[in-house]
Amino acid sequence: MNITFSADREKIELARKFAQSRNTTLIALFREWLDVLAERAGRAAEYKALMDQLRYVDAGRKFTREEMNERR
Repeated sequence: MNITFSADREKIELARKFAQSRNTTLIALFREWLDVLAERAGRAAEYKALMDQLRYVDAGRKFTREEMNERR
């Protein structure tokens, strides 16, 4: 899929220089960023699904601050 962006010329040039310093291209950096973003979104969805699945869990009472911070 193709995406078209518009951005400030200065920012694009800075990003190109950054990519060049890493021996890659701006497109490759963008694809890497998109992969990270998609992975985070997937983990967030998995976490939400787990929390929905565990919604029934009840500790039976409220814990004090001291109890929640207790180290064992």
